Amino acid sequence: MKDLKPIRGRKYILDLISQGEHERQDFKYAISDARKIARSLSAFSNRNGGHLLVGVKDNGVIAGVRNEEDIFVIEQAAELYCDPAITIDFTAFNTGESGIVIRARVESAITKPVYAQEPDLSWRAYYRVADENIAAHPLMVRAWRMQASDHSALMSLDGVENALVSAITERGGVSIPDAMLLVPASRRTIEAAIVRLASLGIITFTHHPRHGFTLTIS
Repeated sequence: MKDLKPIRGRKYILDLISQGEHERQDFKYAISDARKIARSLSAFSNRNGGHLLVGVKDNGVIAGVRNEEDIFVIEQAAELYCDPAITIDFTAFNTGESGIVIRARVESAITKPVYAQEPDLSWRAYYRVADENIAAHPLMVRAWRMQASDHSALMSLDGVENALVSAITERGGVSIPDAMLLVPASRRTIEAAIVRLASLGIITFTHHPRHGFTLTIS
């Protein structure tokens, strides 16, 4: 299968499956949509890396990889539907009668963001949260781009940035809409402060299912 020689690994794969789907692991039984897979690759790249277990159903049952087409679709997603293109490390594991499971691993990107192409041909960056691929907040994307451009050299913080850090510290975290209300400045100025503080690693974006992205001190 794609010149991959399966190695024995039933116990290893079962141990991974027992962890369930999480920030760094996603189960994939059928792979047919390269753009959908690109979202997972983007999300892993923009967080801490991770892998797909191909040939495993959502409920954790090993079904085995069907054919080489699954591997081809992942490669297509990584090369054509991720920007920049990313490298996937494939390893095949023989689980016995249950069949072959492929671990498709992607590392955390050194330079972020990594975008995935949407069906309408637009590009969007994703971020892995628990077992979901979440569209990255636009301010996160701006912070990544500033960090990558090396234009975020540490200098003394200005008044708005200090006020924002103080508000986040006092409350243990604030939502982005609340930050707009707590700091006496224009929306554009506050957004610029959030972007710079995030690019410097002073604040972090944390996602909550009910409240969306919030700002916390790193």
